Amino acid sequence: MSDDDANRLGQYLLARRGLVTPEQAGIPPGSHRRVPGLRREEVALLAGISADYYLRLERGRDRNPSPQVLDALARVLLLDDVERDYLMGLAASRPRARPRRRPERVPARLHHLLASVGVPAFVEGRTFDVLASNPLALALSPRLRPGENRLRSLLLDPEEREFHRDWETAVAGFVAAFRHEVGEDTGDARVVELVGELSLASARFRELWARHDVRRLAGGSAHVDHPIVGELRLHRDKLPVGEGLLLVLYYAEQGSESEEKLRLLSAVRPASGAATGRS
Repeated sequence: MSDDDANRLGQYLLARRGLVTPEQAGIPPGSHRRVPGLRREEVALLAGISADYYLRLERGRDRNPSPQVLDALARVLLLDDVERDYLMGLAASRPRARPRRRPERVPARLHHLLASVGVPAFVEGRTFDVLASNPLALALSPRLRPGENRLRSLLLDPEEREFHRDWETAVAGFVAAFRHEVGEDTGDARVVELVGELSLASARFRELWARHDVRRLAGGSAHVDHPIVGELRLHRDKLPVGEGLLLVLYYAEQGSESEEKLRLLSAVRPASGAATGRS
Protein backbone atom coordinates (compact mmCIF):
# COMPACT_ATOMS: atom_id res chain seq x y z
CA MET A 1 0.00 0.00 0.00
CA SER A 2 1.42 3.39 -0.98
CA ASP A 3 1.55 6.38 1.36
CA ASP A 4 -1.21 8.02 -0.67
CA ASP A 5 -3.44 4.96 -0.30
CA ALA A 6 -2.73 4.85 3.44
CA ASN A 7 -3.63 8.53 3.89
CA ARG A 8 -6.45 9.07 1.43
CA LEU A 9 -8.38 11.21 3.94
CA GLY A 10 -5.44 13.60 4.30
CA GLN A 11 -4.90 13.73 0.54
CA TYR A 12 -8.54 14.64 0.03
CA LEU A 13 -8.48 17.39 2.66
CA LEU A 14 -5.30 18.83 1.17
CA ALA A 15 -6.74 18.86 -2.36
CA ARG A 16 -10.08 20.36 -1.38
CA ARG A 17 -8.73 23.18 0.80
CA GLY A 18 -6.59 24.22 -2.17
CA LEU A 19 -9.79 24.81 -4.17
CA VAL A 20 -11.55 27.11 -1.68
CA THR A 21 -10.56 30.75 -2.08
CA PRO A 22 -10.26 33.07 0.92
CA GLU A 23 -13.10 35.15 -0.53
CA GLN A 24 -15.38 32.09 -0.58
CA ALA A 25 -14.56 31.45 3.08
CA GLY A 26 -15.10 35.09 4.06
CA ILE A 27 -11.40 35.75 4.69
CA PRO A 28 -9.65 38.87 3.34
CA PRO A 29 -7.25 37.59 0.64
CA GLY A 30 -4.24 39.66 1.74
CA SER A 31 -1.16 40.30 -0.35
CA HIS A 32 1.31 37.70 0.95
CA ARG A 33 -0.47 34.45 0.16
CA ARG A 34 1.64 31.84 -1.63
CA VAL A 35 -1.28 29.60 -2.62
CA PRO A 36 -4.79 30.45 -3.86
CA GLY A 37 -6.56 28.14 -1.42
CA LEU A 38 -6.98 28.12 2.35
CA ARG A 39 -4.15 27.63 4.81
CA ARG A 40 -4.36 24.76 7.28
CA GLU A 41 -4.76 27.19 10.16
CA GLU A 42 -7.69 28.87 8.41
CA VAL A 43 -9.49 25.57 7.82
CA ALA A 44 -9.00 24.63 11.47
CA LEU A 45 -10.26 28.01 12.71
CA LEU A 46 -13.35 27.95 10.52
CA ALA A 47 -14.12 24.34 11.48
CA GLY A 48 -13.72 25.03 15.19
CA ILE A 49 -10.84 22.62 15.78
CA SER A 50 -7.22 23.15 16.75
CA ALA A 51 -4.61 23.73 14.07
CA ASP A 52 -2.54 20.88 15.53
CA TYR A 53 -5.45 18.46 15.27
CA TYR A 54 -6.18 19.45 11.68
CA LEU A 55 -2.48 18.97 10.84
CA ARG A 56 -2.64 15.46 12.30
CA LEU A 57 -5.69 14.70 10.13
CA GLU A 58 -4.07 15.96 6.96
CA ARG A 59 -0.84 14.06 7.62
CA GLY A 60 -2.61 10.83 8.49
CA ARG A 61 -1.63 10.82 12.16
CA ASP A 62 -5.25 10.74 13.31
CA ARG A 63 -7.72 8.69 11.30
CA ASN A 64 -10.70 8.68 13.61
CA PRO A 65 -12.33 12.12 13.35
CA SER A 66 -15.83 12.36 14.76
CA PRO A 67 -18.85 12.89 12.47
CA GLN A 68 -19.14 16.38 13.95
CA VAL A 69 -15.58 17.25 12.90
CA LEU A 70 -16.18 15.85 9.42
CA ASP A 71 -19.40 17.82 9.08
CA ALA A 72 -17.55 21.00 10.07
CA LEU A 73 -14.78 20.31 7.56
CA ALA A 74 -17.33 19.58 4.83
CA ARG A 75 -18.97 22.94 5.53
CA VAL A 76 -15.67 24.86 5.43
CA LEU A 77 -14.52 23.08 2.27
CA LEU A 78 -17.87 23.79 0.57
CA LEU A 79 -18.56 20.13 -0.15
CA ASP A 80 -21.85 19.12 -1.71
CA ASP A 81 -23.79 16.04 -0.58
CA VAL A 82 -21.87 13.62 -2.83
CA GLU A 83 -18.50 15.04 -1.75
CA ARG A 84 -19.52 15.00 1.91
CA ASP A 85 -20.53 11.32 1.66
CA TYR A 86 -17.21 10.60 0.00
CA LEU A 87 -15.36 12.35 2.86
CA MET A 88 -17.31 10.31 5.41
CA GLY A 89 -16.44 7.14 3.52
CA LEU A 90 -12.73 7.97 3.53
CA ALA A 91 -12.79 8.41 7.29
CA ALA A 92 -14.71 5.16 7.78
CA SER A 93 -12.53 3.03 5.51
CA ARG A 94 -9.75 0.96 6.98
CA PRO A 95 -6.84 -0.83 5.27
CA ARG A 96 -7.95 -4.35 4.40
CA ALA A 97 -7.10 -7.19 2.11
CA ARG A 98 -8.67 -6.60 -1.29
CA PRO A 99 -10.67 -9.47 -2.72
CA ARG A 100 -9.57 -10.67 -6.11
CA ARG A 101 -12.00 -9.31 -8.66
CA ARG A 102 -13.52 -11.68 -11.15
CA PRO A 103 -13.26 -10.79 -14.85
CA GLU A 104 -16.18 -8.66 -16.01
CA ARG A 105 -18.46 -10.71 -18.23
CA VAL A 106 -21.66 -9.75 -20.01
CA PRO A 107 -24.36 -12.44 -19.65
CA ALA A 108 -26.22 -13.63 -22.72
CA ARG A 109 -29.44 -11.93 -21.62
CA LEU A 110 -27.76 -8.54 -21.93
CA HIS A 111 -26.53 -9.31 -25.44
CA HIS A 112 -30.14 -10.10 -26.34
CA LEU A 113 -31.28 -6.87 -24.70
CA LEU A 114 -28.72 -4.80 -26.61
CA ALA A 115 -29.85 -6.36 -29.88
CA SER A 116 -33.50 -5.58 -29.18
CA VAL A 117 -33.40 -1.93 -28.05
CA GLY A 118 -33.88 0.63 -30.81
CA VAL A 119 -31.40 3.20 -29.47
CA PRO A 120 -27.60 3.35 -29.10
CA ALA A 121 -26.73 1.20 -26.09
CA PHE A 122 -23.70 -0.46 -24.56
CA VAL A 123 -22.57 -2.18 -21.37
CA GLU A 124 -19.67 -0.72 -19.39
CA GLY A 125 -17.71 -1.98 -16.41
CA ARG A 126 -16.81 -0.17 -13.21
CA THR A 127 -13.75 1.50 -14.76
CA PHE A 128 -15.66 2.58 -17.90
CA ASP A 129 -14.42 -0.29 -20.09
CA VAL A 130 -16.87 -0.97 -22.94
CA LEU A 131 -17.79 -4.65 -22.66
CA ALA A 132 -20.55 -4.95 -25.27
CA SER A 133 -22.41 -2.62 -27.61
CA ASN A 134 -25.15 -2.69 -30.21
CA PRO A 135 -24.82 -1.59 -33.85
CA LEU A 136 -26.51 1.76 -33.23
CA ALA A 137 -23.94 2.56 -30.56
CA LEU A 138 -21.17 1.91 -33.07
CA ALA A 139 -22.97 4.09 -35.60
CA LEU A 140 -23.11 6.86 -32.99
CA SER A 141 -19.40 6.49 -32.21
CA PRO A 142 -16.81 3.84 -33.17
CA ARG A 143 -15.22 4.52 -29.76
CA LEU A 144 -18.14 2.60 -28.24
CA ARG A 145 -16.89 -0.74 -29.51
CA PRO A 146 -15.93 -3.45 -26.99
CA GLY A 147 -12.36 -3.16 -25.79
CA GLU A 148 -12.39 0.63 -25.68
CA ASN A 149 -12.32 2.57 -22.42
CA ARG A 150 -14.59 5.60 -22.25
CA LEU A 151 -12.22 7.65 -20.11
CA ARG A 152 -9.17 6.85 -22.22
CA SER A 153 -11.03 7.63 -25.44
CA LEU A 154 -12.33 10.91 -24.08
CA LEU A 155 -8.90 12.09 -22.97
CA LEU A 156 -6.60 10.68 -25.67
CA ASP A 157 -8.63 10.34 -28.88
CA PRO A 158 -8.66 13.59 -30.92
CA GLU A 159 -11.98 12.59 -32.49
CA GLU A 160 -13.63 12.64 -29.06
CA ARG A 161 -12.63 16.27 -28.58
CA GLU A 162 -14.34 17.09 -31.88
CA PHE A 163 -17.33 14.88 -31.07
CA HIS A 164 -18.29 16.57 -27.78
CA ARG A 165 -19.63 20.12 -28.01
CA ASP A 166 -18.37 20.77 -24.46
CA TRP A 167 -15.36 18.50 -24.17
CA GLU A 168 -13.99 20.16 -21.02
CA THR A 169 -17.21 19.61 -19.08
CA ALA A 170 -17.47 16.03 -20.30
CA VAL A 171 -13.89 15.23 -19.26
CA ALA A 172 -14.24 16.81 -15.82
CA GLY A 173 -17.46 14.89 -15.21
CA PHE A 174 -16.02 11.56 -16.31
CA VAL A 175 -12.85 11.90 -14.20
CA ALA A 176 -14.90 12.87 -11.13
CA ALA A 177 -17.31 9.98 -11.74
CA PHE A 178 -14.37 7.61 -12.16
CA ARG A 179 -12.96 8.61 -8.75
CA HIS A 180 -16.42 8.23 -7.18
CA GLU A 181 -16.88 4.79 -8.75
CA VAL A 182 -13.40 3.61 -7.73
CA GLY A 183 -13.98 4.65 -4.12
CA GLU A 184 -11.42 3.05 -1.84
CA ASP A 185 -10.18 0.56 -4.45
CA THR A 186 -7.36 2.79 -5.71
CA GLY A 187 -5.02 -0.19 -5.45
CA ASP A 188 -7.10 -2.39 -7.76
CA ALA A 189 -4.90 -3.61 -10.63
CA ARG A 190 -7.15 -2.24 -13.39
CA VAL A 191 -7.48 1.11 -11.64
CA VAL A 192 -3.71 1.39 -11.14
CA GLU A 193 -3.12 0.50 -14.80
CA LEU A 194 -5.62 3.05 -16.11
CA VAL A 195 -4.59 5.89 -13.78
CA GLY A 196 -0.93 5.27 -14.60
CA GLU A 197 -1.54 5.28 -18.36
CA LEU A 198 -3.64 8.45 -18.29
CA SER A 199 -1.29 10.24 -15.90
CA LEU A 200 1.60 9.70 -18.28
CA ALA A 201 -0.34 10.55 -21.43
CA SER A 202 -2.62 13.43 -20.40
CA ALA A 203 -1.75 16.61 -18.53
CA ARG A 204 -5.47 17.38 -18.25
CA PHE A 205 -6.08 14.08 -16.48
CA ARG A 206 -3.26 14.80 -14.03
CA GLU A 207 -4.79 18.19 -13.21
CA LEU A 208 -8.30 16.82 -12.73
CA TRP A 209 -7.19 13.74 -10.77
CA ALA A 210 -5.25 15.95 -8.35
CA ARG A 211 -8.44 17.93 -7.58
CA HIS A 212 -10.09 14.84 -6.03
CA ASP A 213 -13.48 15.84 -7.48
CA VAL A 214 -16.21 13.23 -7.03
CA ARG A 215 -19.49 13.14 -8.94
CA ARG A 216 -22.19 10.63 -9.73
CA LEU A 217 -22.61 10.07 -13.46
CA ALA A 218 -25.76 7.98 -13.43
CA GLY A 219 -27.42 9.93 -16.22
CA GLY A 220 -27.56 13.28 -17.90
CA SER A 221 -27.30 14.56 -21.43
CA ALA A 222 -24.89 14.61 -24.33
CA HIS A 223 -24.50 17.38 -26.89
CA VAL A 224 -22.37 16.05 -29.74
CA ASP A 225 -21.38 16.66 -33.36
CA HIS A 226 -21.74 13.49 -35.40
CA PRO A 227 -19.59 13.38 -38.56
CA ILE A 228 -22.54 12.20 -40.70
CA VAL A 229 -25.80 13.54 -39.21
CA GLY A 230 -24.40 16.61 -37.46
CA GLU A 231 -25.57 18.04 -34.13
CA LEU A 232 -27.31 15.67 -31.71
CA ARG A 233 -28.86 16.43 -28.34
CA LEU A 234 -29.35 13.19 -26.47
CA HIS A 235 -30.43 11.97 -23.05
CA ARG A 236 -28.13 9.45 -21.36
CA ASP A 237 -29.25 6.93 -18.75
CA LYS A 238 -27.09 4.44 -16.87
CA LEU A 239 -28.89 1.46 -15.37
CA PRO A 240 -27.29 -1.20 -13.12
CA VAL A 241 -27.69 -4.60 -14.74
CA GLY A 242 -25.33 -6.79 -12.75
CA GLU A 243 -22.36 -6.76 -10.40
CA GLY A 244 -20.34 -3.72 -11.47
CA LEU A 245 -22.11 -3.55 -14.86
CA LEU A 246 -24.08 -0.60 -16.24
CA LEU A 247 -26.34 -0.47 -19.28
CA VAL A 248 -25.85 2.91 -20.97
CA LEU A 249 -28.61 4.18 -23.24
CA TYR A 250 -28.62 7.24 -25.50
CA TYR A 251 -31.98 8.50 -26.77
CA ALA A 252 -33.48 11.72 -28.10
CA GLU A 253 -36.51 13.76 -27.11
CA GLN A 254 -39.60 12.35 -28.81
CA GLY A 255 -40.44 14.22 -32.01
CA SER A 256 -37.16 16.14 -32.01
CA GLU A 257 -34.74 16.64 -34.88
CA SER A 258 -32.22 14.52 -32.99
CA GLU A 259 -34.68 11.63 -32.89
CA GLU A 260 -34.99 11.77 -36.66
CA LYS A 261 -31.20 11.85 -37.01
CA LEU A 262 -30.89 8.74 -34.83
CA ARG A 263 -33.24 6.99 -37.26
CA LEU A 264 -30.92 8.00 -40.09
CA LEU A 265 -28.01 6.45 -38.20
CA SER A 266 -29.68 3.04 -38.40
CA ALA A 267 -28.98 3.12 -42.14
CA VAL A 268 -25.23 3.45 -41.60
CA ARG A 269 -24.84 1.00 -38.73
CA PRO A 270 -22.79 -2.21 -39.17
CA ALA A 271 -24.44 -4.82 -41.34
CA SER A 272 -24.74 -7.38 -38.54
CA GLY A 273 -27.69 -6.78 -36.26
CA ALA A 274 -26.21 -8.67 -33.33
CA ALA A 275 -24.75 -6.99 -30.29
CA THR A 276 -20.98 -7.28 -30.01
CA GLY A 277 -18.75 -7.98 -27.06
CA ARG A 278 -17.52 -10.73 -24.77
CA SER A 279 -19.69 -12.91 -22.57
